[in-house]
Amino acid sequence: QVQFVESGGGLVQPGGSLRLSCTCSIDIRRIYAMGWFRQRPGRQREVVATLNDSGRINYEVPGRFTISRDLAKNTLYLQMDSLKPEDTAVYYCHEFLPLTPIGDYKDWGQGTQVTVSS
Repeated sequence: QVQFVESGGGLVQPGGSLRLSCTCSIDIRRIYAMGWFRQRPGRQREVVATLNDSGRINYEVPGRFTISRDLAKNTLYLQMDSLKPEDTAVYYCHEFLPLTPIGDYKDWGQGTQVTVSS
């Protein structure tokens, strides 16, 4: 069973930056595509950015968020810049399954809370 552990969240002022990290219980090179997801208050969980094994990246927040990975550390990152209050959410990492609704994903980690407020 695959387990995901997210870290790096916290309280940040609007315009600030955070770098989230995700570790996985298996080698992430075995996973075709990884993604960062978030659940904002009162909303459904949504995809933020994805990265596959060929380097293809998709962003729902282009220009402000950057997804990357460090294979040596078996870690996925999300660099978040110019944060806005509407970015407040619990952020999760998970394998990205393009043909599967996010609501059907299993084995979510606990996520990491990001709060953007002055």
